[in-house]
Amino acid sequence: QVHLVESGGGLVQPGGSLRLSCAATGLPFSNRFMGWFRQAPGKEREFVSAIDRRAGSLYYADSVKDRFTIFGDNAKNVVYLQMHGLKPEDSAVYYCAADNGRIIVSSIWSGASYDYWGQGTQVTVSS
Repeated sequence: QVHLVESGGGLVQPGGSLRLSCAATGLPFSNRFMGWFRQAPGKEREFVSAIDRRAGSLYYADSVKDRFTIFGDNAKNVVYLQMHGLKPEDSAVYYCAADNGRIIVSSIWSGASYDYWGQGTQVTVSS
């Protein structure tokens, strides 16, 4: 059984930094992509970032590019999202997601492409 557990969320002032972690257990061998999505109250879930764990390719939403960095430790099955320059509009519940090998690169932006999800961690950016 696959479990994704996020941690690292919290309250931070604008301009601050946070590092989110996603610890995965039970991932199938076919897993290739892990991603981060977020959902703010009253808004749809949106793609934030993804990593191709085999090729090492990184993907970012335009809204977070140059501020967020995704990286992983394949040996530990952990993926991180380092967030700098946080803005109030970054406030949301952040979810970790993983696929079972069926994602193609053109579909990594869609939450429907992922098979496994964590429970989420709250990030609040406020003074």
